[in-house]
Amino acid sequence: MTHIRTGTLKVPGATLRYERRGSGPLLLLIPGGGADAGLFEGMAPALAARYTVVSYDPRALSRSPLDGPLADQRVEVWSDDAYRLLELLSPHEPAYVFGCSSGAIVALDLLARHPGRLRRVVAHEPPLVEVLEDPAPHRRLFAEVRGTFRERGAEAAMAHFAEGLGERPAERATELPADIAEMLPRMLANIPVFLEHVLCPFTATVPDVTALRGSADRLLLAAGRDSRQAAPLYGPAARLAELLGSELVEFPGGHVGCTEHPKEYAEKLAALLV
Repeated sequence: MTHIRTGTLKVPGATLRYERRGSGPLLLLIPGGGADAGLFEGMAPALAARYTVVSYDPRALSRSPLDGPLADQRVEVWSDDAYRLLELLSPHEPAYVFGCSSGAIVALDLLARHPGRLRRVVAHEPPLVEVLEDPAPHRRLFAEVRGTFRERGAEAAMAHFAEGLGERPAERATELPADIAEMLPRMLANIPVFLEHVLCPFTATVPDVTALRGSADRLLLAAGRDSRQAAPLYGPAARLAELLGSELVEFPGGHVGCTEHPKEYAEKLAALLV
């Protein structure tokens, strides 16, 4: 079993908690949605055989408290947090970065603003719907989800979200591994933060395609094989790959394939980082 070292980093407005394991070049894993470092428990040990794997709780989530009151979160602030972790943990060498969902939005912003700090970025299903030909239906879905949360609570909002994405949670449900299940209470506590303060601000972001085009040789857009019918998840990754003249890489599973197929997911990611 790989030894996990934990630490904290004071950043403007928050304190980040991170986990580090393994040795070798730094691989920063950025979770999405209401998830935290625990999202990657299933795949991190395999990656730690080749990399110093760092995962963390984004600000305002789980064990990374804010200094002040909670407000809408900003992509560039979360990107600054990731940059500061790289400066702390890999100050002299460029790092690898993997982000999923809203974490992929952060990873793309990090690459656009600090390309010299990164060896390669894999962005899995960034829900950047503004790059789509018709983002309006997806904007409307996200606004409806937030509205449902405000009126009827998190459970109803997440059910509306899943329905809008064409998912059937009962059919997709599987027994979570113990190490992922341990995160579940924290993630449930984070869902209100995600629904009210992350979902709409992050998905409304317009990526800097010009800057990303200049670093396209270091970027891989990715999506899950099971997400092909989920337009706001699969679509932006495919569209960005098209805009940047790069290939769209498919991973096993769906939007959270790293928890559904952790071993295969880790093998795929490691192969892409070579």
